[in-house]
Amino acid sequence: MKNYSPVPRETYGKDFEEQIIQLQSSGLLQRFAQSRKVLETDPHRPIYHATSPECAMHDANGLCFYKGYWHLFYQAYPPEYPKQHWGHIFSKDLIHWKDLPYALYPGPEQACFSGAAFAEENRVIAMYHGTTIGNMVAVSEDDLLLNWEKLTGKAVIDIDSQGQEYQVFDPCIWEKDGNYYSLSGGYLPYGSPWKYRAADFLFKSKDLINWQYLHQFVEGDIFTMPGDDGACPYFWPIGHDKYIMLFFSHMSGGQALVGTYDKERDKFIVNKHIKANHGVLHEGGVHAPSACPDGNGGVIVIHNVNTGKKDSVMKSTMTLPRKLSIENEEMKIEPTGNYESLRCNHRHVDGFVMPPGTEFEFEGIRGNAVEIIAEFDATDSNMLEIDVLKSDNETTRLRYYHKRGYNRAYRRKEMDIVDSVFEIDSTGSTTNKDIFTRPIESMQVHVKDGESLRLHIFIDKSIIEVFVNYKDCACVRVYPENPQSTGISITAKGKPVTLQSLDIWDMKKIEYSL
Repeated sequence: MKNYSPVPRETYGKDFEEQIIQLQSSGLLQRFAQSRKVLETDPHRPIYHATSPECAMHDANGLCFYKGYWHLFYQAYPPEYPKQHWGHIFSKDLIHWKDLPYALYPGPEQACFSGAAFAEENRVIAMYHGTTIGNMVAVSEDDLLLNWEKLTGKAVIDIDSQGQEYQVFDPCIWEKDGNYYSLSGGYLPYGSPWKYRAADFLFKSKDLINWQYLHQFVEGDIFTMPGDDGACPYFWPIGHDKYIMLFFSHMSGGQALVGTYDKERDKFIVNKHIKANHGVLHEGGVHAPSACPDGNGGVIVIHNVNTGKKDSVMKSTMTLPRKLSIENEEMKIEPTGNYESLRCNHRHVDGFVMPPGTEFEFEGIRGNAVEIIAEFDATDSNMLEIDVLKSDNETTRLRYYHKRGYNRAYRRKEMDIVDSVFEIDSTGSTTNKDIFTRPIESMQVHVKDGESLRLHIFIDKSIIEVFVNYKDCACVRVYPENPQSTGISITAKGKPVTLQSLDIWDMKKIEYSL
């Protein structure tokens, strides 16, 4: 039986200026604006990370750059028909997002699951999973991607894969040598019927409608764990000669594989692994990616972050956009977009040596919607702790352990490659007994001898993102109950640490109305 969404559907012209005028009278956008006014009263609702206007927000989908604007789609659950639609926001600078009407509505597929977008000169192709029938293709040729047409009106890769070696699930799409290619996320058996490993299956098409299955795409994956799967893949070039495949595991969260693309065999040869989630998946962990090339050899990625409480409207929020690039053979991860435009009320702390065991709090250095850049000489340190969202009864603790991680050069000690460890401990973040306590988020990061420790911290009500020397990022959700939980302090443990500088800014909220 076919299900068709009763959510209001609006049609628009093709020209940008005409569309902007038409959007001024959009019933959906007026509804979104009213809903946002109600939702912003939630003290835990982020103000400068992207959020949904009226309903739960789940997987990030279809990030793309088209005719001068970034477009981000996401899993949306409209109140009158809470099955997956594609919600839609757009931005000139990846930070100041504006609401647009729903883009994709379920029809015979019953729900529009995750997928990717591929921008051509005069159209954008969306490929996504129709839950009951298979992977589907829709195209939009107007300036703001408001009007979408589903090719064939049915699945182009049928979900019935019985007898085949592949599964049909969240797809991505790219083009090479006049052909379109698509990955379908999935897994392969591993040793026994109830064990499996991540896998992604490659398809090829000339016309977006007729797809030929080729083979399993990834070769040489020694990095993912038994039990992982390869959902929500995004495959793009990065750096001079590398490629990256970002994906999501329903067991261990967002991650990526890096390697080379053998274009003769259409195989991805993997030699590196990076994580977006450094702990368990649920209860405030980083979820699915959506990614797009930045045009300069890098890749922009945005993830959604799971909630840590029972709250359908605040089911997820998005991370800030992250730029991934390769510099001197190392992966670089840094915040991107025009987040500097949100800064106000700047405060600065000059450098000094912090003796061990003394907790330092600084006048005016506090807040729950702030950006912090702190730099330290921690070369001889034992442990450094920064407490944020702090009050007498609630604290989230950020800890750095210098060279206390993995020794990656055992048997080659002359290389002296010993990781440091950074963690976010949110076990004391809230006194609310209904919040799901998240295990400590812990990641390995390599800080070289003589290199300063630079922590770039974004706190936005219930989300914390920390970039460590722009080599990795940890992110969690927290829910302080005490309105006074805005304090910030720094403590050196065991040995002195030199604070070289600290800067903090309050962050303004983004406005979603056109």
